[in-house]
Amino acid sequence: MNTISIDFKSFVEWDNSPFILFNHLGKILYLNNAAELLFGHVTPKEIYDIALSYAPQNFGYKTTTLSLNYDAFSFYAITVGYENEEQIAIRLYNKPRIKQNIILQKEKLITTDINILLEANIALFKIKNKNHLELFTDQDIPAFKIDQNNFSKLLRKVLDTFRVSDSIFIELKLLIGEHIIIAGKKESIVQLKIEANERDHDVDEEIAALTNNTHIACSLKKHSIRLDIPLIH
Repeated sequence: MNTISIDFKSFVEWDNSPFILFNHLGKILYLNNAAELLFGHVTPKEIYDIALSYAPQNFGYKTTTLSLNYDAFSFYAITVGYENEEQIAIRLYNKPRIKQNIILQKEKLITTDINILLEANIALFKIKNKNHLELFTDQDIPAFKIDQNNFSKLLRKVLDTFRVSDSIFIELKLLIGEHIIIAGKKESIVQLKIEANERDHDVDEEIAALTNNTHIACSLKKHSIRLDIPLIH
């Protein structure tokens, strides 16, 4: 089959898996839309170094199974290939989101402006704590359905783990290109990320337990906590 006249670029652009082509100095020659989103969370140099580390010894390609995580991005494998000494390409394979078999109880959900709910819980935190706090939020996030009581309890637990920190950074944003399937329906994701120079880990199990019976995904790290919240209408 003659493929010389076929333009495959659109298919690479449409791919949800990041694809990047580097030159031999680590400069980006090409990247698709998924890779542009990824580079909001990791530097090109780090991905280039990974490409060099897992490149095949000879011309061609090699696929390696491994686990890579960059905020909301999780990958289970990469393919690295090159046909000459001047260029090297890498493709990262998205890890499927775990399907949660939780029954959505909409009667418990209340249409909520998450910015107002977040600011209310931050105000309660500030009453007892004098930490320097920076808050960056997307005010254009639409109101959506959430279990207000459970989420407020979760927020209080999460914020309390940062009470030992000198300063706290909080960011609330809508994830572009990310979604979760709930009851057969594709829902967008709002991400709440809290970072600091220190964090108490004593109640991490309690925090995880509060998200077990919800569709909220929780990532607990040494200096940060991330909550991926479905935008349910």
